[in-house]
Amino acid sequence: MNTILLVDDDKELRDLLSDILTMEGFTVLQASNGEEGLEKLSSSVDLVLLDVMMPQMNGMDMLRRLREGFDTPVLMLTAKGDEIDRVLGLELGADDYLPKPFSDRELLARMRAILRRTQGTPKNQPDQLSFQDIVIYPGRQEVYCQDQAIEMTGTELALLSYFLQAPGQVISKADLSLEVLGKRLSPFDRAIDMHVSNLRKKLPERVDGKPRLKTLRGKGYLLVEEG
Repeated sequence: MNTILLVDDDKELRDLLSDILTMEGFTVLQASNGEEGLEKLSSSVDLVLLDVMMPQMNGMDMLRRLREGFDTPVLMLTAKGDEIDRVLGLELGADDYLPKPFSDRELLARMRAILRRTQGTPKNQPDQLSFQDIVIYPGRQEVYCQDQAIEMTGTELALLSYFLQAPGQVISKADLSLEVLGKRLSPFDRAIDMHVSNLRKKLPERVDGKPRLKTLRGKGYLLVEEG
């Protein structure tokens, strides 16, 4: 049974979502602002549903504080059409975002997709993935580059793992969105772009000075091989 921390200042919405998630088998903790959310956050929380606009401490400030000590996956709940909040949330380490208003079915699908990629090792996933100076241990959710541990969110790790299994191959944003985020790519969706950007920032430069991840405009991304 997964534990969900729901952080939103709309009590009516919190109670409604709590009832829905409880019926789906989740344990739900509630908080009305970022400060209360941080107080209730612990290693037992499997996923945070985090609203952006809240009093006392908003969602972005909570996300910044959360990422200082936790790699707990975060699904941001954003205002419809608010591009700035979505991009900033992804830059700060959110795993995905869901614009309000949303359907119960869409929320549950996004939550389960995040939990699948951040919990345990899939049956077809090897114990270790390696390419050049990068080593990933999927079951332990650990990444090493140049023998140094690299802190990553579950989504970043899942994305990097996908790249490592197809070095030198162009992977479209549509495929990455479907396979890594568990959703079809929609127009103006920048989630994959921001996660790739975060990977570039976290991975140290290659010793030969070449980029690790290359963007092919209109086609997608590829993990650069030697040569």
